[in-house]
Amino acid sequence: MVDVPTLVEQARQGAPRAVARLISLVEGASPLLREVMAALAPLAGNAYVVGLTGSPGVGKSTSTSALVSAYRRAGKRVGVLAVDPSSPFSGGALLGDRVRMSDHASDPGVYIRSMATRGHLGGLARSAPQAVRVLDAAGCDVILVETVGVGQSEVEIASQADTSVVLLAPGMGDGIQAAKAGILEIGDVYVVNKADRDGADATARELNHMLSLGESRGPGDWRPPIVKTVAARGEGIDEVVEALEKHRAWMEEHGVLGTRRAARAAREVETIAVTALRARIADLHGDRRLDTLAERIVAGSLDPYAAADELVAGLTGEG
Repeated sequence: MVDVPTLVEQARQGAPRAVARLISLVEGASPLLREVMAALAPLAGNAYVVGLTGSPGVGKSTSTSALVSAYRRAGKRVGVLAVDPSSPFSGGALLGDRVRMSDHASDPGVYIRSMATRGHLGGLARSAPQAVRVLDAAGCDVILVETVGVGQSEVEIASQADTSVVLLAPGMGDGIQAAKAGILEIGDVYVVNKADRDGADATARELNHMLSLGESRGPGDWRPPIVKTVAARGEGIDEVVEALEKHRAWMEEHGVLGTRRAARAAREVETIAVTALRARIADLHGDRRLDTLAERIVAGSLDPYAAADELVAGLTGEG
């Protein structure tokens, strides 16, 4: 029997096993999930959530690990949510970023969790927002959310983080051209990693040119900076942290941080509601109500949209 209040209190005190158990309850959609979220609600809302995204091979895990080191030097407690592709066999995380961040494994001020996408598109796991809330309530000052290697359409991180970091690297072919319609439109900070390679300056220049072609910015608007790094050696990471802190300060000054977090909460509520409605509709397969609607559509006495309206009304009690 799980004692949720005790588990939450232990997590609040930084017990890694308690944090792991809570995230497991989230991932497994446990019947206790509502009780867990109710207990966490008054404790969350203090962490700074940073999303890191980019194409495979740009060094997201190495950059995340370097950022963890920088924030730990500043005395911050750090949570890492590393989203990996799912194994088609077990459904588990395929790559396991914890292996690549082993330098922090023994640090009690760092909690690292790999999550599988389990088929969810957008670069994140479906339960990522709730997992972030667990880390937030557990006292993490900064939460780094590393997405699965993404393409131009997988930009969900922009709606789940306070600040989105887009990573690129030289020698990735026409990566900027391919990504311009997607991930290059969501960044608050851009990082050209592996800057010791040939072409790093050209990549930064091309990126700067593309950003200048974007929507016009007025006085006082945030202009995303471009930072060059060699994450494997820790070079440029302090400059990334500085850029992140400047963006956070700008958001607080202009009221953007609160607006983003409110929008994030609204999307989370919508997702939970839609998921619940889908589950109820799925339960209707073989139900006579659905069969009756289908028969009326085939007979031409009802159109599919009107049938869907009747179905939703019946499920929500509005009919």
